[in-house]
Amino acid sequence: MNNTEKITKEITEFHETIEKWFRGNSENQDVLYQSLLSGFSTEFKMINGNSDTVTLNMFSEWLPTVFGKFPERSVQVQDIEISYSDHHGLATYTEIQVTGDSANKRKSSAVFLLDEEKALWFHLIERWIE
Repeated sequence: MNNTEKITKEITEFHETIEKWFRGNSENQDVLYQSLLSGFSTEFKMINGNSDTVTLNMFSEWLPTVFGKFPERSVQVQDIEISYSDHHGLATYTEIQVTGDSANKRKSSAVFLLDEEKALWFHLIERWIE
C-alpha cells in the first residue's frame, strides 16, 4: 500500500468508526474504542473548531461520554487531498456531521506519521465552515 492509500484508508476508516461510536453501533464497545484509538500517535494533538487544544489523553477520556449519544448522526468526508514525504503525510479534507436537521461542517488539516504498515494521526487542525 502506498502512502496516499495509507492516509486515505486511515481518514476513511476513522470517520466510519466514529460514526458507529456516536450511534452506539457496536456489540463490543471496548473493541470499537481500541479501534478508534489505534490510529493515533501517542503524541497526537488536535486544535478543534473552537480553537481548543485536545491531547490524545483528553480525546480518549471524552470518547466514552459520547458513545451512543447520537443514534442518527452521519459522518461524511469529502475532498481529501494528500501530500507526503518519506515519513510524514499532510491531508486536507472536509468533514460533515449531520444529526437530524442540524449539520456542522469543518475543514481539517491533518499531519500523519508514516511507517511501512500504516499512517498514524499526529496533528489535526479543524476549522468550522458555515
